[in-house]
Amino acid sequence: MWDYTDKVKDHFLKPRNVGELEGANAVGETGSLSCGDALKLFLKVDENEKIVDATFMTFGCASAVASSSALTEIIKGMTLDEASKITNDDISDYLGGLPKEKMHCSVMGQSALKKAIADYRGIQILEKPGEMVCECFDVTDLEIIEAVKANSLETTEDVTDYLKAGGGCGQCLERIEEIIESVKAKG
Repeated sequence: MWDYTDKVKDHFLKPRNVGELEGANAVGETGSLSCGDALKLFLKVDENEKIVDATFMTFGCASAVASSSALTEIIKGMTLDEASKITNDDISDYLGGLPKEKMHCSVMGQSALKKAIADYRGIQILEKPGEMVCECFDVTDLEIIEAVKANSLETTEDVTDYLKAGGGCGQCLERIEEIIESVKAKG
């Protein structure tokens, strides 16, 4: 059983801002039902690029629901520029922490937010940069490198906890290990 904070439990049992947002002018989607977690984030942004409302629809575990709920609470009232600086750690910290095995849920929130901001600004995200490493969860080498550096990840298990990469068929575990070693070697 996961050791959840009271705030995680509260946001899971009584999530805030659930559902499709009527009049949303920005939408960001991430995850996939095939992997078990999916998030659709809706934003209503005013003419000054201020987020006046935010809602979500999530399919996933308690951490996914709580992270999505927390994200909507965090970003309401922020400008898009302020919101673009939100990290997965900010979401986790707001909740009083998440089990390391569930950090990918906060990463999912950060990803959906970036996509919603791009949607509002008319920026089409065509293809992820980098080489595909984990096809099960659509994770590239550049995403792994960024996560390893930003979060001091040291093992394939750490990477799986943060990105889910390697958590499916396992064929990419050797490549993930190579990437981790390469990042460590560069210091």
